[in-house]
Amino acid sequence: MTTGNPAAQGRFLLLLGMLVAFGPLATDLYLPALPAIRAGLNTTPEAVQLSITVFLGGFSIGMLGYGPISDRHGRRRVMLSGISLFVLASLACLLATSVEQLIVARFIQALGGGAASVLARAVVRDVFSQTEALRKLSLLAMITAIAPLLSPLLGSVILDLAGWRGTFAAILVWGILSLATVYFQLPETLPPERRGQLSLGKAFAAYLKLLGDPAAIGLLLAGGMSFAGMFAYITASPYYFIEMQQFSPRAYSVLFATNALGIFAANYANSRLVRRVGAVRMIGAACLTGLAGALTLLLGVSLHDVLPLTIAGLFLMVSVTGLLGANCVGLLMERYPLNTGAAAALFVSGQFGLGMLASAGVSYLHDGSGLPMAGVIAATATTSVLGFLLFRQTDRRSATPQP
Repeated sequence: MTTGNPAAQGRFLLLLGMLVAFGPLATDLYLPALPAIRAGLNTTPEAVQLSITVFLGGFSIGMLGYGPISDRHGRRRVMLSGISLFVLASLACLLATSVEQLIVARFIQALGGGAASVLARAVVRDVFSQTEALRKLSLLAMITAIAPLLSPLLGSVILDLAGWRGTFAAILVWGILSLATVYFQLPETLPPERRGQLSLGKAFAAYLKLLGDPAAIGLLLAGGMSFAGMFAYITASPYYFIEMQQFSPRAYSVLFATNALGIFAANYANSRLVRRVGAVRMIGAACLTGLAGALTLLLGVSLHDVLPLTIAGLFLMVSVTGLLGANCVGLLMERYPLNTGAAAALFVSGQFGLGMLASAGVSYLHDGSGLPMAGVIAATATTSVLGFLLFRQTDRRSATPQP
């Protein structure tokens, strides 16, 4: 891998950004089509929202397997296998004739898509030094902000032209292109001598060590709960804005794109500041910003849906999710240099697992108002701050990194 050439680095990061975008793309592209799917499959809003929830659950489960297996056998083959499964399941989503078929296909689609998302992060740590990896992970998060920026807008256009099945056709095409790109453009980044250090059983056992480390738990909560709040927004916002506030699917997509611009800006700032300020301080500032946004949202909804307050609160809360994810996973992989795949898998799996719980909570508490969305987001932002405080209290990064 030629990482010294700036042009080669740029192409390499774009490729990895394409892979990290699997999760956001597979959820965000079809958001404007949720009401149309409900009508087309003759089902309920709760059943359609469940297709988001099970995707998050499948994403989490799949990544837990891919990380340790790739630590033992390398990144490339594992990634190709996962993307192939994603492609087949995307075809099943396209052809679904009932909401039950769609839900099962979405779960399998998520199992496959998790490989690309988690292993792209592990590849960054394979190729770059510890300090440089933090910057590259932040740039990746900035690149992948383009996915939620464009996906709902593109999804609303596809919905107008080809109906809700057209959105799944677009996801299928993305999967096929990604599979071809990885096959022809991505070499193996984990050298054989590093793959042989741990048995597969010990690679999976790394999860126990991670879960027994309070500092690691703090990082998981700081980054994961912020991400969970974003998925509470993703799950509830189509109903809140399109059906309650009478936004058109196109207007909702523009609003969603505005939030993605916040993610883009925050990660660009992080990539410029993290060397000077430090990842820990950036995490603390982002956690507090997310909490301020969540409380602003709760206030706006409580005052009978004051839209400027609700939109501003959502913007602040969503903007810091990528920054938190990049810095938290970077610090976690730095603590466990021999288990970077497992560390990245546990972190990203935790993000989507917590996102699944937040999504399910919003669906379960659905009462026809915006309060369930605002309440769940406030809870996730508060827990994110508590996670950061736990990390700060137990941080041992000055000691020798743990194997």
